[in-house]
Amino acid sequence: MTQPLLLKAAIYSLAFLWIFTGLTSLFFSPEIGYQILTEANISGSFADVAIYSGGFLDILIGIWLLIPFKRKLCCIAQVTVIVTYTLLLTFIDIGFWLHPFGPVTKNIPIVVLIGYVYLSCLNSTSDNENKINGV
Repeated sequence: MTQPLLLKAAIYSLAFLWIFTGLTSLFFSPEIGYQILTEANISGSFADVAIYSGGFLDILIGIWLLIPFKRKLCCIAQVTVIVTYTLLLTFIDIGFWLHPFGPVTKNIPIVVLIGYVYLSCLNSTSDNENKINGV
């Protein structure tokens, strides 16, 4: 697989992940988010704000990835959000690290993929080159 094709696959995969996660949090299974927040004694309007802001943030990051604008900054934002979510889940219930579906441990390879996108952006001469190449 050529380098540009691999980069596009990484970007589209990450964008799908962020957008789908946001949609899931907002529309498909918000009750799971509320259940997790309840374990941390977070409920009511604060839980609503957490669910909706987190869901919209995820969708925004996914869309941002698809737009060749300040993609390096987008990568930094992604890692920041993932680390924040990981720390919050760890403090809420450290058992998420041992969950058989790996909701927290999957963050490690995701961060590696984001690192690949970031390094690929560093190797390009500018955001204009990314626009020309469509990545």
